[in-house]
Amino acid sequence: MPEYYMREVFSGFMDKNDKNVIAVANQKGGVGKTTTSVNLAACLAEQGKKVLLIDGDPQGNSTSGVGVDKTELEYTLYELMLVGIKPEIVIRKEVMKNLDLIPSNVNLSGVEIELADVRKREYILKKKIKNLRTEYDYILIDCPPSLNVLTINAMTAADSILVPVQTEYYALEGLSQLVYTIGLIQKKLNPDLKVDGIVFTMADMRNNLTEQVMDDVKENVELPIYETVIPRNVRLAEAPSHGLPINYYDSKSIGSARYRQLAREFTERHEGE
Repeated sequence: MPEYYMREVFSGFMDKNDKNVIAVANQKGGVGKTTTSVNLAACLAEQGKKVLLIDGDPQGNSTSGVGVDKTELEYTLYELMLVGIKPEIVIRKEVMKNLDLIPSNVNLSGVEIELADVRKREYILKKKIKNLRTEYDYILIDCPPSLNVLTINAMTAADSILVPVQTEYYALEGLSQLVYTIGLIQKKLNPDLKVDGIVFTMADMRNNLTEQVMDDVKENVELPIYETVIPRNVRLAEAPSHGLPINYYDSKSIGSARYRQLAREFTERHEGE
């Protein structure tokens, strides 16, 4: 995608946005979307914010990441979107203090086919969570790593998008694809959609490539970038296997410190604290 196009698209996303539904999205896989969704949600909850985490990925990693067994679920996002089960039945209350969850599992993978002939299918999630906005300070949606009906539903429902970007060689290419997608969503489905900002993830500051990638992104996109940088961290990588966010698994780790810092920066942007 030409650089001028990236700048033109991004220039429309600069307004401050204080609304509370945020999609965590990047069409490129393996960039830390779920890690950021789970740990930002948990650290916001630790601040005393009332948070709802929506697992929008059929892999269900956000679900297991907060200690919920995705193989034993009776009600999930699938039942909310396709069966008509009410949100209050689907929501798992207090999976962590101040943190609720709409879980997912592999059942969600059939959504694309099952919604093929449904009118206004892009707005289903937006309608389902409309009445939940007033119950939570923040609603975070963990998106799948592809442009499908689930991602489109998340972006249509969201007020803004938080974009995790891994500090690797193809980062700018992945961003250009996401910019194009956001432009389409704005034009066709959600004209009020904004970009909350970029979060650099999996950073190794000892590596010259990391600094180069961060500089390239800053030079080529006119988009808010969070000052907090999430490093590669063994404890962060271990935490999901224990079903715990990093601030529960190892409260004193560098990963925990950085996600707490990100949560503070996030609330400052949204609330002017």
